[in-house]
Amino acid sequence: LVQRFADIPVANIDDCMGRTAAMNYRIRPMNRSKLLGTAFTIKVPEGDNLMFHKAMDMAQPGDVFVIDAGGSASRSIFGELMVTYCRSRGVAGIVVDGSIRDSEAIGQMEDFPVYAIGVTPNGPYKNGPGEINTPVTVGGIVVRPGDILVGDADGVIVIRPEDAEAIAAAAEKVVVTEEGIMKDIVEHGTYVRPWVDKKLQEIGTEIAR
Repeated sequence: LVQRFADIPVANIDDCMGRTAAMNYRIRPMNRSKLLGTAFTIKVPEGDNLMFHKAMDMAQPGDVFVIDAGGSASRSIFGELMVTYCRSRGVAGIVVDGSIRDSEAIGQMEDFPVYAIGVTPNGPYKNGPGEINTPVTVGGIVVRPGDILVGDADGVIVIRPEDAEAIAAAAEKVVVTEEGIMKDIVEHGTYVRPWVDKKLQEIGTEIAR
């Protein structure tokens, strides 16, 4: 079920979820790797990564670490060493509502997606406390353990497992439809959208020609 989202753009998925399911624009990609996996959630105090260190030892292949760091950009939550360890354990990526460091090295990784709100060389505290595998809020979206995460250059979207099959089917149809529209634009220079004039009529707008 998770793999069905592998080749579907985040924008197409969001269109099938009320156009409100994506994380805030502040959560942006730190490299060009695409994200796909299930959420392993972590909540830490601002600028602290003690609980993330514990979570790394608990990870299973395919997990995506989703770290609620309070949205603070003042201290990095992790850097190249921790990312490399996560990758060695089969973790599928990291999304953090906080900052990272070692951004040049992470930015060159082509097989491990990292999303964050910023970059700073200031290192983290290691005092705790924190929570593991409880619901968190990252980028304005509530993420539960086991939720499906999909990310690309546009951002990250969160899908509830119980809704995933229906969303995947709908998003797959959108992809096929848009491929047809793109073909018409490229080959014929046409972009057929009868709903535009219909909508304008509904709201009583007249367009002078």
